[in-house]
Amino acid sequence: MPSPQRYAAMQEIHQRPLVDTPPIEPLEDLWARDVFTLAKMKAALPKDIFKSVQRTIKENGKLDVSVANAVAQAMKDWATSRGALYYAHVFYPLTNATAEKHDGFISPQGDGTVITELTGKLLVQGEPDGSSFPSGGLRTTFEARGYTAWDITSPAYLMETPNGLTLCIPTAFISWTGVALDKKTPLLRSNAAMNRQAQRLLRLLGETDVAPVNSTCGAEQEYFLVDSAHIPLRPDLLLAGRTLFGKPSAKGQQFDDHYFGAIPQRVQVFMQDVEHQLYKLGIPAKTRHNEVAPGQFEIAPFFEAANVATDHQQLIMTVLKSTARRHGMNCLLHEKPFEGINGSGKHVNWSVGNATQGNLLDPGSTPHENMQFLLFCGAVIRGVHKYGPLMRAAVATAGNDHRLGANEAPPAIISVYLGSQLEEVFNQIKQGDVRGTAQPGVMQLGVDTLPEFPKDPGDRNRTSPFAFTGNRFEFRAVGSNQSIAGPLVVLNTMLADSLGFVNDQLEQKMGAGMTLPDAAFEVLKQIMNDHGAVIFGGDGYSSEWHRMAVEERGLENLPTTADSLPVLQRPEVRELFERQGVLTPLELESRFEVYAEQYILAIDVEAKLAVQIARTQIYPAAMRYLGELASSMQAQKAVGLEVSSATQSKVASLSGKLMELSDSLEAAIANAPHGTLAHMRYSADTLMPLMHQVREAVDGLEALVDDNLWPLPSYQEMLFVR
Repeated sequence: MPSPQRYAAMQEIHQRPLVDTPPIEPLEDLWARDVFTLAKMKAALPKDIFKSVQRTIKENGKLDVSVANAVAQAMKDWATSRGALYYAHVFYPLTNATAEKHDGFISPQGDGTVITELTGKLLVQGEPDGSSFPSGGLRTTFEARGYTAWDITSPAYLMETPNGLTLCIPTAFISWTGVALDKKTPLLRSNAAMNRQAQRLLRLLGETDVAPVNSTCGAEQEYFLVDSAHIPLRPDLLLAGRTLFGKPSAKGQQFDDHYFGAIPQRVQVFMQDVEHQLYKLGIPAKTRHNEVAPGQFEIAPFFEAANVATDHQQLIMTVLKSTARRHGMNCLLHEKPFEGINGSGKHVNWSVGNATQGNLLDPGSTPHENMQFLLFCGAVIRGVHKYGPLMRAAVATAGNDHRLGANEAPPAIISVYLGSQLEEVFNQIKQGDVRGTAQPGVMQLGVDTLPEFPKDPGDRNRTSPFAFTGNRFEFRAVGSNQSIAGPLVVLNTMLADSLGFVNDQLEQKMGAGMTLPDAAFEVLKQIMNDHGAVIFGGDGYSSEWHRMAVEERGLENLPTTADSLPVLQRPEVRELFERQGVLTPLELESRFEVYAEQYILAIDVEAKLAVQIARTQIYPAAMRYLGELASSMQAQKAVGLEVSSATQSKVASLSGKLMELSDSLEAAIANAPHGTLAHMRYSADTLMPLMHQVREAVDGLEALVDDNLWPLPSYQEMLFVR
């Protein structure tokens, strides 16, 4: 029987009633109800002002500050009519979290009365503290001034809490000196850089009507749900977001019976509540299902413009966590909350397109004849080969290190999967003889009552970190707890750089007298000769691929954050971001310092927690069990029974080992070296292995100690008791 505390937690779970489901409403009445949409703007603004706003949003034009007062007034009137008393500039610092600065609409008047007010100046610019967020040295305590700047391309919305409504205004966050302190500003810059080069290529291809090109994104979000009754009994989940200890449950995911299984009733009620809130916020939640591991689930939205998708992704994480609490659960977004079962990722589906040419990564039915697609796809291939290590650095966190390369997520070696059809086309280009495209054919099911349907021209490869999936690329290595802004910045910037290369080569060759088709073919052939090594369609988990990738193809294997974050300090990476106008060398160095510090701090917290739990909970439980064993053995000897001391010896041995390892880990924490690079390496090479050894001792004891004495909720209880 579990310990009294664990038993009480399970009793609480069994007696917990279902939360009422949200009222059923027609989707058209619910959709974007809490968003200040273009339609609401149009109804509230004079025609000329609305057209100015619309032009700014759709054509990436400069914001006309003269319209800000009218927009602010309309936005305030809409928000206060719904009951909002406060507005908040929402921004995205380098913590992967969302930050908010709330101000009241209240404006005292000279006669002792008050009015509600939101001026254009207050809408456009706010002033939070610029020194209290991690900045990697960009700001110090005596340099505190920071600004938030209204991002007109991401709509304002109302956030509802039990305390009321707040008007939330998405903003960029910069310092008094103008450097980016956030994740939104570089994302907007990267999209602008990509747009410049994409429009340039489209015009070289003969297009005369070219709308602004934007990157698009749909980010799948995996997460775990654990009943909140377990959390106070698990200090590791409470403070680190993952279990540092835990013997695997006898049943895990080996039966593959959870994946796409029937959604548990309590979880489905939670999902419906989440979706109800997301629809009101104009977030197109499209898919929900059970994931592979027990207790693991996924939500996936439809594609949106990358900047809006990034803001919405932050909102999705916020809504998941707050809604879970209301349903008596905790939503775990850590990449690896439980050992021995799958962790959680956030697959970023990325493409580029515009209103005039459509999706620029759509191959069509005859991709070998689609010059536009081949050049854009070729640019992606070149970018991944040149900047694969940078892509790895963009997803480097302490949590994600537990997934990458662990036979459940993509490997830490970045490669491109194209599918058999496209891989054949690009290989034909490399060989100098394009013969055609394999056609998809029709799926024959052999059952008369089932319809025939077209078969996709290529399979899917779940082991690839960067896979083409029909009309987009899926970056599968992104961690579940990350902001998607960083990966999108890298993808946009490397594409901008490669499109610039393609444009330069086309202009040079056509200037020398080549036709456009011949010039395009030569550029693509050069890309395949120089960068085709990054294309791989096999098993990314296999040891043979790891050997081949490094030894034969020259790709880099960067298994840990300590290996990959220093990529941000490479001269070619610094030059890339500076050349494209996305990050200055100072801003890039600040990212390295912030992300390295977050990695070091995460492991430091985990190591200290491991020592604390081992000493104050696990060791005392083991000692109590040894005492019970000794009393039991004495009682058995007193009546002449033969007694085996094997269990007692194992528990005593593991307990002693546990205390020795805890002492070693505590000493190692205290002796960490100075300097960012050295400290990162020490965290990866010294602290993490010691923590693993402590875990082995604790998990060994969990398999031996009386369940009635074990203090921590087990994997079986957390993953299967709902």
